[in-house]
Amino acid sequence: MNQKNKKKNKDPHVKRLHNYYQRTGFYMFIWESLKKAFWPIVAVVVALVLFNKYVYNINDGLQTMTETFSRTSLLITFFISETILGLIPPEIFIAWSKKTSDPFVTLSILATLSYLGGLTAYFIGKASLKIHAVKQYLEVKMAKHLKNTKKWGGFLILVGALLPLPFAISCLTAGMIKYPFKNVVIFGLFRFLRFAIYAWAIFSVVS
Repeated sequence: MNQKNKKKNKDPHVKRLHNYYQRTGFYMFIWESLKKAFWPIVAVVVALVLFNKYVYNINDGLQTMTETFSRTSLLITFFISETILGLIPPEIFIAWSKKTSDPFVTLSILATLSYLGGLTAYFIGKASLKIHAVKQYLEVKMAKHLKNTKKWGGFLILVGALLPLPFAISCLTAGMIKYPFKNVVIFGLFRFLRFAIYAWAIFSVVS
């Protein structure tokens, strides 16, 4: 009886949540984001194949990258990039991880650093509210993103974690609106899934 009552109590809440996301356009936003994400993934793989075949051997370039820079310096650079709005495409580092002595360990470290970079960005966003000029600038430049984050909360963090969008931006804005940190931690875990999917695609090109 208790289980039935609990189920009945949850149903109206789930229905209200569904109606809310439907009314605010969240489902359409997710659908459009997924459609936009599919082609960039295809484009990255096709571009890598063509570039590798007709322009420059990617494997040679990645080998040079591995021999020129230390693993530690590359990981630090990646973490900084993933904290500051994803300045360098993570696909470059994912491809590089294939050339290391233990690709899957390196990939796991990259995914973890990307995740931690997003969490760091959350606190940067939260701290930036104390600076009036920064707060005003970010609210103007990222007004639409802030509005969506306030409406959809954790689901937007999930989208930022999975799709080819800078994860740090979603976490930064979450910090700005003081979205619960524990939810960012939970939804941000999908960042690991994104790295696994991209690695599967990129590793098939890089030998």
